[in-house]
Amino acid sequence: MTKQEIITKLEQKHQAFITYINGLSEEAFDFSLNDEKWSASQEVDHIIKGTSPLVVAFKMPRMALKMQFGKANRPSRTYDEMVTRYQTKLADAPLDSLGEFTPKKRSFEERTKSSDKLEQNIQQLTKLVEKYKEEDLDKYILPHPLIGKLTLREMLYFTIYHVEHHQNNSMRNLEKLEI
Repeated sequence: MTKQEIITKLEQKHQAFITYINGLSEEAFDFSLNDEKWSASQEVDHIIKGTSPLVVAFKMPRMALKMQFGKANRPSRTYDEMVTRYQTKLADAPLDSLGEFTPKKRSFEERTKSSDKLEQNIQQLTKLVEKYKEEDLDKYILPHPLIGKLTLREMLYFTIYHVEHHQNNSMRNLEKLEI
């Protein structure tokens, strides 16, 4: 994917998730089948917690990125390779391995505020990505807590997939809700 395609996908996938979240009833927003399945409120909190550090990272001067995290020593993986790598790592990850990315439940009253925060994160992120040269997305790296070192391009691929993954999780969870 080109930088512009990545930006478009980031906007599309996150807007679809925001629209989905904003369309839920209070019962659906709060519903969780069990302690291992997150409610939609937790899904949105997790996505906010995942996108917020990216905004900070993309604001950093490139020299600071290089000094703090290093440079890529291999080509970027494709979108499909990134998704496969994430799914493999996720299957082996313990349930309590999320650390700071562990979601908290948000109240239904916080739903709009949460959606607005996520939308703000994505708007900031896409504006920051615009400032990068295409080749810089393959040059600089960031740490991912589960997958390890990723190029900026791979991290953006992950972010595109991640929101869709959590929307799908929420939709599967809500199939069990008896209204």
